[in-house]
Amino acid sequence: MPFFAAQHSLFRAYDIRGSRQHFATDFIQALGHAFAHLYQLQKNIDNNKSIIVIGYDVRCGSDTIAKTLTHILTECGLQVIQLGLITTPMMVFWAEQNQGHGIVVTASHSAKDILGIKWLFNHQSPSVEDIQALYQQVIHQQLVVRSLDNSLLVESGLYQHELQKMALHKDNESLKTAKNRPIIEQAYLSAEQVAATYTDTIVRVFKQLYPHTNEASINHTTDSQKLFSCKLDLVVVIDCMHGATSNIAQPLFERFCQRVIMLNDTADGNFPSGNPDPTEPHRLKQLQQSVIMHQADIGIAFDGDGDRLMIVDNNGKVVTPDHLLYLLAQVALTKRPKFLSNSQLSPQILFDIKCCHHLPKLITELGAIPVMSRTGSSLMRLQMQRSAGQIVFAGELSGHFIFNDGYFILYDDAMYAALRLLHWLSYTASSLNLTTNLADIIYSLPVIVSTADHYLPRPKTALTDCSIVEQLTRLCLYLQQLIKVTSTVTAHSNDQAVINCAPAHCTCRAQKHSITLEEAKELLPIGTKLSCIDGVRLDFTHGFGVIRQSNTSHNLTARFAGDSVEDLKDIQAKFAALCRPFDENLAALIMAIPPE
Repeated sequence: MPFFAAQHSLFRAYDIRGSRQHFATDFIQALGHAFAHLYQLQKNIDNNKSIIVIGYDVRCGSDTIAKTLTHILTECGLQVIQLGLITTPMMVFWAEQNQGHGIVVTASHSAKDILGIKWLFNHQSPSVEDIQALYQQVIHQQLVVRSLDNSLLVESGLYQHELQKMALHKDNESLKTAKNRPIIEQAYLSAEQVAATYTDTIVRVFKQLYPHTNEASINHTTDSQKLFSCKLDLVVVIDCMHGATSNIAQPLFERFCQRVIMLNDTADGNFPSGNPDPTEPHRLKQLQQSVIMHQADIGIAFDGDGDRLMIVDNNGKVVTPDHLLYLLAQVALTKRPKFLSNSQLSPQILFDIKCCHHLPKLITELGAIPVMSRTGSSLMRLQMQRSAGQIVFAGELSGHFIFNDGYFILYDDAMYAALRLLHWLSYTASSLNLTTNLADIIYSLPVIVSTADHYLPRPKTALTDCSIVEQLTRLCLYLQQLIKVTSTVTAHSNDQAVINCAPAHCTCRAQKHSITLEEAKELLPIGTKLSCIDGVRLDFTHGFGVIRQSNTSHNLTARFAGDSVEDLKDIQAKFAALCRPFDENLAALIMAIPPE
């Protein structure tokens, strides 16, 4: 069996993540040398010492992995700044203060028995290709280690071809001389210094965003009242879910808000209140009850590593991520820097393919251009970095929200996004003659009747078959084109004409099934919008649906939404009918998904 074959599944679309049983000592060591190889490449390009910041989340074992990686990187001649227990956005913040390199040992919102690693290289998150290249380097490192431990293996010619391709000699020498390199002193920052620098920077951002408001507050108060009067007149409840925000959220938000009530703010890798995922159904019940009990203005929830945000309004109702995305987009647009506001290019708002059908219209009404994206915050960040500032904000259904206005880091920092929303509610909303009551603001938005982002087991297909998503994509493209052609050729098309469920060149088993043209027109009415950038999304006049392959598991994900319960059920029925030729069980599962 190839080296670390079991660990291949850890290298996913956005990061390294999986069962802790796969994070064996030899794997972590090989991974450390693979990271060293990666950062040494940049060191050779810049002719400077590479500086890497390293931190970890609250999970049992994350700190040990971080220490091992730190030791290996320093042993290989790299400079490491240890940050200790931090959020992922805080790692990014500190990486940006240095050379844009950083590692955080975290499995984000996953269950307690899952471990993981995220990293930054030269200011960017890794692409899918980068992640797979790192896996190949891990295998390579193990090959080198084995060759040193057992020279007979090399002499006998086994794996000779692979070792030659990987420049064995060079890496052997690198490992042999590693012990002779001077170990660069590790820099360790105290938890207070890590948090204070991060917090003070955010405070300066809001002084820049709202200078006149702060001045007005200060000019009418005595010295002893200045700190209190500058705070937002809000009662805020925060649920840290025992994650990495536990040690930082309260002191940060107390810099801005008059009263902050904390829930689950003890860092605990066992996550006694449940998975640190605020998007899980019913996960925010405690927060909802607390908001009502304390008559709070808002409830805020963060995931395990502080890059996901969910909100509860003052009535104790969970704000859908679609509505939250719209509000934060409005926040970004109303506080754009002057050099961006004066641009002749219209600002763009990025949203992922799982967001509801109302968003494009709502974003357009704000004066921005809505742009649909594949799911994945790392993909969105890359798209924003390449937009020359035109994409001012991005968000996705999973609760990742990213500001790109130059005030703070271009990253999905949930605490920063929450503070932007709080300031908008306190200052900007009232100046625009909008109510500052969050529940009233949400009530004014279009009603969304939707399912959750639901996981479905991926149907097993024969080796000769396309994947279920590929089959569905081909079918929808084929039916849409066929309907378009028949509607333009003649107004008297034979609606009872039978057509195959797959084009002639497709070899999948849908060839065995057929539907009438009339049925096809019912499934994909004229005007239906089809998107295939990430699975299959269909936008109808009364709602939308999407089925796609999950980036983080072997499941499918599906979400459906309508303007009413009847519309929702109709859209689910359409998708079930489209999937039935390929898998009847999948069709049944789609129909069984309940509304939120």
